[in-house]
Amino acid sequence: MKAILSLLLACLLTVTGFTQSIKRLNNTTITPQALTARIQQLMDTARVTGMTVTVFNHDKPVYVRAFGFADKTTGTPMDTGTIFWACSYSKAVFAYCVMKLVDQHIIDLDTPLVKYLPKSLPDYVFDKKSRGYQDIREDHRYEKITARMCLDHTTGFPNYRGFEEDVKLKIKSDPGTLYGYSGEGMYLLQFVLEQLTGKGYEAIAQEQVFKPLGMTHSSYVWQNTFDANHCLGHDTAQHAYEFDARTRAHAAGSLYTSITDWNRFLTAMLTGEGLSRKSAAAMFQAQIPILSKKQFGPEAWVYDKTPATTNIFYGLGVGLLKTPVGTAFFKEGHSEGWGHYTIAFPEKQTAIAIMTNSDNGEDIFKALLETAIGDVYTPWYWENYIPYNYPTAKY
Repeated sequence: MKAILSLLLACLLTVTGFTQSIKRLNNTTITPQALTARIQQLMDTARVTGMTVTVFNHDKPVYVRAFGFADKTTGTPMDTGTIFWACSYSKAVFAYCVMKLVDQHIIDLDTPLVKYLPKSLPDYVFDKKSRGYQDIREDHRYEKITARMCLDHTTGFPNYRGFEEDVKLKIKSDPGTLYGYSGEGMYLLQFVLEQLTGKGYEAIAQEQVFKPLGMTHSSYVWQNTFDANHCLGHDTAQHAYEFDARTRAHAAGSLYTSITDWNRFLTAMLTGEGLSRKSAAAMFQAQIPILSKKQFGPEAWVYDKTPATTNIFYGLGVGLLKTPVGTAFFKEGHSEGWGHYTIAFPEKQTAIAIMTNSDNGEDIFKALLETAIGDVYTPWYWENYIPYNYPTAKY
């Protein structure tokens, strides 16, 4: 009887997110209570409105907790079922989806994308509110772009054409030669897949990812069922931004999901669920070295590393980080009011997933990562995760 009660208690603790201890990368442990107290302290100090956090040990969630508010104005509390705008977490899900289609021989990673289209890419004319490719009609380098280049951010496209001074699409570097984070590249691959399959990307994602993985509260377009439990993004003063409910799927950035659903996806990434062994491994193979001082902004074009000295690379849909405890994979999500980060260390079977609805959220990532899993490796300066008390921070 005592053994049965102990087993039931262990199950209860796991379900509620409280295990006996959480193992960190340096083989030390932290209790769930201590981690919860530290997260709350960091949030209170840095004025982070709301957050959900999951820690994985042995490739399984052992700590799942929600903090703060989904909506500060109304006092609505955050919970682990709350829907977030996941921002660029979208790209990792898209890459996984693409690799499933590779396994099904619907698309090949290294075939130029134009070969899948019945006419030249610039001949596709969209309405003014959508993305067309007429701007690159005379730059035939687009004919070299492949699915692999879209997923490892080497298309040469800017992040978004709207960020360019002339608001036009252009190829800024030879395809396949240089890392440059690009939502435009993801959108191009989405467009080709939609032409190939005759389906919209939302339908593809539901079929290939969300339904097989049981992600019942995830979508690339807003669902009416999300109205009952979603959070708003907040600025540095904890005032809510206007919420953006997308009606058109965008592979690079329109994902809505909860931490509970994201845990299901991260579990699949850690275990290779749903993919062939070859495709699962390909996602975590270094495709291109990253040499820039920062990921975004002016210093994204300042190169302070070489292929021989960098420890940051890009795989397919995720970043890669070479560390003394093995190669980690990571993915960020960011926009006004939102800051998310996931990093996993497969050789240690350890990971952490963070979702925040606050412009202040990223200010505590460095301390949170070190406390929760002993991650002292995340390239926080390159990611622009500058601590709230920098440069006096002593972690």
